[in-house]
Amino acid sequence: MLEQLQNIDREVFLFFNNLGVEEWDWFWVFLTEKETSIPLYAVLLFLIFKKIKLKGLGITVLVVGLMIAFTDQFANFTKDTFERLRPCNEAFIEYGRFLAKRCGKFGYFSGHAISSFAVATLVSNLLKPYYKHVFYWMFFWAFMVTYSRIYVGVHYPGDILTGGALGILTGHLFFKLHVYLTSRLNPDFRLGR
Repeated sequence: MLEQLQNIDREVFLFFNNLGVEEWDWFWVFLTEKETSIPLYAVLLFLIFKKIKLKGLGITVLVVGLMIAFTDQFANFTKDTFERLRPCNEAFIEYGRFLAKRCGKFGYFSGHAISSFAVATLVSNLLKPYYKHVFYWMFFWAFMVTYSRIYVGVHYPGDILTGGALGILTGHLFFKLHVYLTSRLNPDFRLGR
């Protein structure tokens, strides 16, 4: 059963990975780099500051920092536990496309996916009372970042789906932490005011 799932994952990977076209390779390689999201994070921090002020921004930075540390360590732990080779380390990659700058050894599950979807979930919950379409934009961004991992050849779709699902769960849990800390440290503030 597990071998059958891995074969399906490999076939789906090759399908999506081979959809790429050379003219767009630069875009997906650019998008997959973590530093590319820094301008988005700066805009989000500004919007959070604008709506929930300095103390709320401080709580947000603390919670997001803890969340990113958690998602990073959790993803690394599972990669080392499951030891599933990335597609770029498999012989069949000759039938696909490898565009990334580097190829780590293990890939289950995607650290980009868990962190992107966790940030999208947390920020969407924080900003949805003020910006009704923030959810769509944040999840579009998370989807694009995680799809780039297949496009450049470093993750299977199963790595992405698992990481994305865990990211949504993690984002909700850390949003609850944000609400709790806000109620303790900034009791006069309520989201949506």
